[in-house]
Amino acid sequence: MSLFRLGFATALMSLSLGVSSATLSDSGPDADLQRVFEAIEAKRLDDALAQTEAIIKVYPNFRLAHLIKGDLLLARGRPLKGFGNVNGDSNAIADLREEAFARLRAYRDKPQAQYVPRYLLQMGAEQKYAVVVDTRRARLYVYKNENGTPRFVADFYASHGKAGAEKIREGDNKTPVGVYHVISQIDRSKLPDLYGDGAFPINYPNEWDKRVGRTGYGIWLHGVPQDTYARPPRASEGCVVLANQDFNTLSNYVQVGLTPVIISNQIEWLSMDDWQAERGSLNAAIEAWRKDWESRDISRYLKHYARSFKSGSADLASWSAHKTRVASGKTWIKVELDRISMLRSPGKDELVEVTFDQRYESNNHDDQRRKKQYWIKENGQWRIAYEGNA
Repeated sequence: MSLFRLGFATALMSLSLGVSSATLSDSGPDADLQRVFEAIEAKRLDDALAQTEAIIKVYPNFRLAHLIKGDLLLARGRPLKGFGNVNGDSNAIADLREEAFARLRAYRDKPQAQYVPRYLLQMGAEQKYAVVVDTRRARLYVYKNENGTPRFVADFYASHGKAGAEKIREGDNKTPVGVYHVISQIDRSKLPDLYGDGAFPINYPNEWDKRVGRTGYGIWLHGVPQDTYARPPRASEGCVVLANQDFNTLSNYVQVGLTPVIISNQIEWLSMDDWQAERGSLNAAIEAWRKDWESRDISRYLKHYARSFKSGSADLASWSAHKTRVASGKTWIKVELDRISMLRSPGKDELVEVTFDQRYESNNHDDQRRKKQYWIKENGQWRIAYEGNA
């Protein structure tokens, strides 16, 4: 059985053929890998070898490319029985096989240019970029904020937790799913080699994670050891891990304290029309809440809060009592909101993190602060489930 007839190569070709010209461009070596397997399928093994060697020249630590090169060299002398015919650790070869499938599946299933991740409902003007991770595709996407509209910039192969996604507790080797933010940057010089060229810690667990009892800490975006190019899709203790070249490129887009990192099991994509509709619906709910606050009609104002509302130790009853007391001393209220960010959490729950600058003025008090709210759907209506300082 020759290499081009191997089940592995055929499977890879079934993944890589038929990529629409309307899909977005690729980052990294995945487009080159597709060309290698196209050459294998066409029985042009010398071309495939030359292209593989070109990949290795650019990515010298790319173990998958080295393994493919070994197969191609062996194919000159004898029939091959499967992917990874060179001598070596069978587990390591299985890891490389998983990586190959993940890379080419993601290449085939790339998002179309006219679709955006559902989660980026609205970025604040100061948020220049957003990061969206799809653990099922082992892919990290970067989107630019162009006057409020997300525009694709780049994507990278990325591995995640050994036990998958949806982290629940400390030590479960899972990657969290939700809306997070880069909170710091750690330089390579301050890290063991395990973390490669650097790290961006994120704010897991966030307020909502804590509310629902999720535990753990130390979830980062980071690189790989210097002798490694990439790893299998599930390889970390919960972090999102990129090849060092890709991590360094990603560093050009990350703003500490501003860049959102949204981690999903599988990204939901929306057409621009559907995205505008979802964004408009929540913006209208936020504006109605603001106006009802200004009206000093406390019953109208409190209708915007969910039955499950909590803010620190306050539940809906204590929040309502406090707001009723405050409103009784007001003759007028003015509320202005600016730099509004709306980021939808992945998953079946209708949950959106909303942050904004709030300017509050009244007859006896002025205040300005950065606020954070979590909005949920309750009986089909957007309601506030959490409110606090950002």
